[in-house]
Amino acid sequence: MGACGDDRSARESMELRSWDAEIEVHRSDLFVRGQAIFRDDTMGSESFWGGKLRLHHAIAGELHGGVGPGLTAALAVKSGLKVDRDRLWPMIVQGIQDDALDLESVDTTLDLLRRDAIVGLRATFAGEQLTSLGITCALCHSTVDDSLAEGIGRRLDGWPNRDLDVGAIVAMAPDLGPLVDILGLDAAAIRSVLRSWGPGKYDAELLLDGKAFRPDKRSAATLIPAAYGLAGQNLHTYTGWGSVPYWNAYVANTQMHGQGTFRDPRLADPAKFPLVAKTGWDDKRDAVDKITPTLEALHYYQLSIPPPTPPEGSYSAEAAERGAALFAGKANCARCHVPPLFSEPGWAMHTGAEIGIDEFQALRSPDERYRTTPLRGLWARMKGGFYHDGRFADLGAVIDHYEPVLGFVLTLDERADLIEYLKSI
Repeated sequence: MGACGDDRSARESMELRSWDAEIEVHRSDLFVRGQAIFRDDTMGSESFWGGKLRLHHAIAGELHGGVGPGLTAALAVKSGLKVDRDRLWPMIVQGIQDDALDLESVDTTLDLLRRDAIVGLRATFAGEQLTSLGITCALCHSTVDDSLAEGIGRRLDGWPNRDLDVGAIVAMAPDLGPLVDILGLDAAAIRSVLRSWGPGKYDAELLLDGKAFRPDKRSAATLIPAAYGLAGQNLHTYTGWGSVPYWNAYVANTQMHGQGTFRDPRLADPAKFPLVAKTGWDDKRDAVDKITPTLEALHYYQLSIPPPTPPEGSYSAEAAERGAALFAGKANCARCHVPPLFSEPGWAMHTGAEIGIDEFQALRSPDERYRTTPLRGLWARMKGGFYHDGRFADLGAVIDHYEPVLGFVLTLDERADLIEYLKSI
């Protein structure tokens, strides 16, 4: 009897170990595939950026079978495009280090594209000819550490590229016909809208509601959000919309213009989203789906990206300790930014009135609310300002805004301590 019990126990132990091993294989596979998808999967977006807008023609220039002067490597970096040093030939790395590489040449840009070294861009070549171009998640949601030169270094996945002038790059495209058809504007007007965004901003609702500008005449584009520190967070964007995989599907289908399936009946509201009648994005079903098979692994990889730790010496630890007490107490920041998530568990949404701002951007979303933005890794996304549209230039301006809204008053020293704590999160 004892022997039978021992056999059963051993069998159960082996089965448990086998299941643990299967979980480990699954975990490893999801991470590896997710990272590759995040960095390199265009999800069929070449059919739009290359096939319809012909953006690759503007990059190549007329001397390489395209149109116009082409995009030099120097201009590419100036536009906020980043270069992954780990994908460069050693001779190119040496050339950059020796200041011998011709960054004013379109040929250099094409060489970088052949190596898949420009973060977020994937080029197709036929021999020497650039024939198409697609984009990946990393275009907006990765940057580099500038370890080789400005704009050239090792990847920082999940960090928002606040240098990237998406609108200016898209405005280069020779054929904006697809956007003309959706927005009902001429190409010149659309280029003006795109160029109004500026570095680090993007308008993910423009092709739904056509609202290119806020009531104050400023661009309706919002800051590119971080894609790190999303584990434990329910909603992904400044105005909610949906979970992380929801937003991945939304962006891949409607903003990257990949090939896939997307359904959101909330978009079938002609008053709120009048342009959806033209795009059919409330129920998009392409014949070939290159997006849906990526969502599981992509989600897993994103949840694996931690918020970056503030560099040593970037804040005063002593002041931050005092600021932590203010954060939890007198300033009452922790009511909404609940540690250790530094957002609100559950439905972390608020009206504009609750946080003391206008409702414009909130009203462009289905739930008409603003999300409580997670604060971890705040130091790594300070460029461009704070709030969804960068309206507050620095952390001091954020505190100044909240004092009358939440009804607290800080001394100058307390204000400085709270800022140091925010920089430390």
